[in-house]
Amino acid sequence: MLQRFDEHQPVPLPIGIIGGLGPYAGYDLVRKIFRWTSASTDEDHLPLMLHSFPGWIPGRPAFLLGEIAENPGEDIGGVMVQLARCGAKVLGMPCNTAHSPRILDTALSRLRAFSSDVRFISIISSAVRCVSAFLPGGGRVGLLGTVATLRTRLYQDALEKAGLEPVAPDDSVCVRVQQAISSPEFGIKAFSDPVSPQARKILLGAAKHLAEDKKVSVLLLGCTEIPVAITETCLWDIPVIDATSVLARELIRASCPERLKVPRDFQI
Repeated sequence: MLQRFDEHQPVPLPIGIIGGLGPYAGYDLVRKIFRWTSASTDEDHLPLMLHSFPGWIPGRPAFLLGEIAENPGEDIGGVMVQLARCGAKVLGMPCNTAHSPRILDTALSRLRAFSSDVRFISIISSAVRCVSAFLPGGGRVGLLGTVATLRTRLYQDALEKAGLEPVAPDDSVCVRVQQAISSPEFGIKAFSDPVSPQARKILLGAAKHLAEDKKVSVLLLGCTEIPVAITETCLWDIPVIDATSVLARELIRASCPERLKVPRDFQI
């Protein structure tokens, strides 16, 4: 099979997932690729590789917040190269924090040194395009994400460039959201299947804070751990956009657009 990839470019293009950031986020992306693929037989599904070696990659928030010096982009780039060696032509990474240019630029430079014909699909750009489609006239976008993602303004800058108004929770709420993600006692990284009731309660409270106190028009789940806990597509009559689900659809579109399932209603 690997020889076949080397001999000619297959259609659909094989998808490579940089997983382990965290492991359940990678699994969730794969599951959503399956969900959004139009398939009636096994053979209709897309060729896909999940590389989940979480111990290989240093903490992304810790690096961005200056807590460690080792840039995880070096090892993420190594994973990208491994996926490319195995025939992946389209890559996705279900970790918003790792899309910081300080990390991603390093990773992509390693990939480009190996191959120039592998396409990387950005979860940030994909999610912002989706939000823009829902708010063509502009509007307030409520952001839920890690402290590192919000401090580095990954979404804020991209949303503002698209003519939208990003709205983050109050600082105290951001701290609680981070706890819901990373607390060893109840966070999603420690308790993913099932998610602890405490983590879900915190995240729903943060979403309600954005909806009712901040008066946002759309809620954007800008951390790939959060959709493991919040599976609703609408809360308090406000659309909820899951960046992982958006990325899944864009990966399918890049691999084989004819296999992309058309949603019957709002489900992103």
